Amino acid sequence: MGKVEWQVDGAVRSIRLNRPEKRNALDAEMIAALQGAFTQPPGSAERVAVIRAAGPVFCAGLDMRERAARPRGASPIEPMLHAIETYPLPVVGVVQGDAIAGGNELALHCDLVVASTAAHFGMSLAQIGLAPSWFLAKKLMEVAGPVTTRRILLLGDPLPARRLYELGVISHIAEPEDLEREASAVVQRLADNAPLSLKAMKVLIVRQMAFREGIDHADVDKLVEEVRGSADAQEGIAARLARRKADFKGR
Repeated sequence: MGKVEWQVDGAVRSIRLNRPEKRNALDAEMIAALQGAFTQPPGSAERVAVIRAAGPVFCAGLDMRERAARPRGASPIEPMLHAIETYPLPVVGVVQGDAIAGGNELALHCDLVVASTAAHFGMSLAQIGLAPSWFLAKKLMEVAGPVTTRRILLLGDPLPARRLYELGVISHIAEPEDLEREASAVVQRLADNAPLSLKAMKVLIVRQMAFREGIDHADVDKLVEEVRGSADAQEGIAARLARRKADFKGR
């Protein structure tokens, strides 16, 4: 079995992260497979795509060992997330466990999120000396608003799924034993809706949110790149891999 498995069964395109022994951390192979699953156009019978994950953790973000070997350059996750965001049909994320950093972004780039009350969502980048790109921060602002985005980014502590549901950041929540039943009901509702309507609405929503891309942010991109290449970032990643507290020097 591969690290990412996907198949089409009638109206549903099902994608599953399958690297539970590494908390479904996204390596280059998984990112490429996910992007491939969402760049292949849907068939005429398809109505909805669903992302799930094996094991107790939905996704712990980017593989830290790969990230340590690539201190600079654009995040490889962005084209994959863009493919999910612009996929012609609704995408449902079924989040059974924690969704952290890139895993948080993976979930929030889905159109609807059905999460277990056992799950937590967060962006721990500040705790390891990194910063999100314009593209990643834009998604947080869209779905979470400025106050919650500040809390998620500046503190870096995960928030429980129930709290994000109360804030309107995720669309559905269920107790762990009811998660699949709730997810199946949401997927069936989407599959029963008019496909042309769904496609038009998906484009409409994505286009409505695209205005932030027009804001000049070259200086922000430069700043984020400097953060990614900093000694603090190297220290933060090394500390996270060694499971020790980072000693940041501000350089």
